Amino acid sequence: MIRAYKFLMRPTVGQQAALGEMLRDHCSLYNGALQERRDAYRHVSKTSIRYGQQSAQLKEIRACDPDRQGRWSFSSQQATLRRLDKAFAAFFRRIKSGEAPGYPRFRGVRWFDTVEFPKDGDGCRWDATPHDPVTRVRLQGVGHVKVHQHRAVAGKVKTVSVKREGRKWFVVLTVDQARPEPLPATGSVVGIDLGIASFLTDSNGVHVENPRHARKAAAKLAAAQRALSRYPRRAAHDRTRNHQRAVWKVAALHGKVRRQRLDHAHKTALGLVRAHDVIAHEDLKIRSMMKAPAPKPDPKRLGAFVPNGAAAKAGLNRSIADASWGVFLRILTSKAESAGREVIAVDPRNTSRMCPECGHTAKENRPSQAKFHCMSCGQTAHADEVGAINVLRAGLARRHAKQP
Repeated sequence: MIRAYKFLMRPTVGQQAALGEMLRDHCSLYNGALQERRDAYRHVSKTSIRYGQQSAQLKEIRACDPDRQGRWSFSSQQATLRRLDKAFAAFFRRIKSGEAPGYPRFRGVRWFDTVEFPKDGDGCRWDATPHDPVTRVRLQGVGHVKVHQHRAVAGKVKTVSVKREGRKWFVVLTVDQARPEPLPATGSVVGIDLGIASFLTDSNGVHVENPRHARKAAAKLAAAQRALSRYPRRAAHDRTRNHQRAVWKVAALHGKVRRQRLDHAHKTALGLVRAHDVIAHEDLKIRSMMKAPAPKPDPKRLGAFVPNGAAAKAGLNRSIADASWGVFLRILTSKAESAGREVIAVDPRNTSRMCPECGHTAKENRPSQAKFHCMSCGQTAHADEVGAINVLRAGLARRHAKQP
């Protein structure tokens, strides 16, 4: 199985400058390749440019620009061109499936933050100084960069990527390793209901508190963004030192919130995987849940609109984004696969409106956000607990239906 490891790099001042130039030149290559594809298709011949054609031009590009494009790994530049090719493949796939196409866009230098080396030893070398107690990664054009390796890497390193996050640099390894031994069976099954008031409620009645990291950091973030708004928009190389500090402050706060969400998601998912053999959850369509309400024209006044609840929906969308359900479910699925556990996604419709005792389903069964009261049999319970019980039942039914 493939597993990723992420480690903090500690480059010198000169190496930081070289890493920044590497990202800049790969960004320039990406944008140039995108422009070539756009120009070729806009031509009267409507020519389509493929990855193979652009990759064949790399040798000439490197020879014509030895001080920039010629400095970096040939394989990493090929990976950048493949990245663009995948963006176009996804664009055409979305067109065929009837989704919003999303044509590939040009990348700004600050938005192009990753360079991939597709093979360890080709333009890069993980643990390049094994005789040294300090772990280092060698990158072509940069040198041997110190790495804070906080845990051992098990397996064969396949790819190496360099990623910039704010002012920090990270190395990301993908490693091919043997599938780990599954955890001992516990005989326990559980259903979970994701929410806003409580981050998670399981079918045993356990509630996991919603940490609301973004809301807690909102005051600091608002102050940092107000300070940043005092400066006019400038490219990075035209900013004053104080302007750049304000940019870094906002980025650091956002980064902290992101890491807090990841930490909470990892710990919560790990607890579920260790305690239960089967975990059922709602198959939530989060993107659809966060769509803004459509405007409502006022039939009495031309060009006017009536209230449509957009402000309240915006607050709900912020709470959904702060909970990071999608990140949690991806982590849960990954950890369950490694541990030999089973995760089942079920249809979320009416899970919190159906009585677990008599099966009566009605909107009136849930008079408030937290309260469930069956209009047929009189059963009362917490609405999230009822939802988790119904999710578990639906998951077990789906599991038994798949068994031969």
